[in-house]
Amino acid sequence: MSIISQFCHLPIKSHKLPSQLFTPKSPVVSPSTVFTTGVKREITTLKVKASSLDDEWGQEKSTSYGSAAVAVAEEESTVEVEEMNRLKKQLVNSFYGTDRGLKASSETRAEIVEFITQLEARNPTPAPTDALSLLNGKWILAYTSFSGLFPLLSQGRLPLVKVEEISQTIDSEQFTVQNSVQFSGPFSTTSVSTNAKFEVRSPKRVQIKFMEGVVGTPQITDSLVLPENVEFLGQKIDLTPLKGLFDSVQDTASSVAKTISSQPPLKFNIARNPESWLLTTYLDEELRISRGDGGSVFVFIKEESLLLPP
Repeated sequence: MSIISQFCHLPIKSHKLPSQLFTPKSPVVSPSTVFTTGVKREITTLKVKASSLDDEWGQEKSTSYGSAAVAVAEEESTVEVEEMNRLKKQLVNSFYGTDRGLKASSETRAEIVEFITQLEARNPTPAPTDALSLLNGKWILAYTSFSGLFPLLSQGRLPLVKVEEISQTIDSEQFTVQNSVQFSGPFSTTSVSTNAKFEVRSPKRVQIKFMEGVVGTPQITDSLVLPENVEFLGQKIDLTPLKGLFDSVQDTASSVAKTISSQPPLKFNIARNPESWLLTTYLDEELRISRGDGGSVFVFIKEESLLLPP
């Protein structure tokens, strides 16, 4: 016991280890933190890659679908234009021999109505009064069912008289309409027209108020060709001996023609300024279909259009 007691009382020196031996040169990072960070980095990387792929695939699919849609739309548009052109040509061809509708048979009128109905269903200008630039210009009457014009058209069946042209000229800036009829004979040509104002009443309808009439100055032909012979009552008559006399008369006629042609047209007021309305049911750059009072139809072709017969 004494030995043990002595041993316990022996002085013991404590030795401190240098603290730098346990001081880490780099901060200690817990394994969980390292693992979590690694996963986060990996997940972030995966997300970036996935997003890039999604963008590429999405863009590729979008571009592909968009191109296909554009191609289909263009194809449908081309087919529609071709169908419209076909219908317009068929309509104009159906006018042949009808003298603007005067001589049209009931079968021909029914065929014309069918073509007009199909074109009206495909009208590319649903609001014509909002497209006044298309209405503007000179339009040649190709066909009408308006019986009020038939007496005028029948004048062309009289000897030596011909209705050369019936037209409607629209000035969309001044809101004016001029309806004109041109007559021709063996020695002169002249025209009769009416001037009117119009007001827009709906996307398709205009109200027309007639203001004045105009009788154009006759344009007398100052150069006539005398035939060598004419047939009268079954016999041919030689006109050669009359050639000298005819030449002297023609010189006088030429002077008279120049004097008359230089005169201004005759204008007159239209009593009570009658009004009418016009509904445009089809309109494009070269064809116009309008309906007037009583359901009558008018088909106009733009001046210089290829649809006009040669």
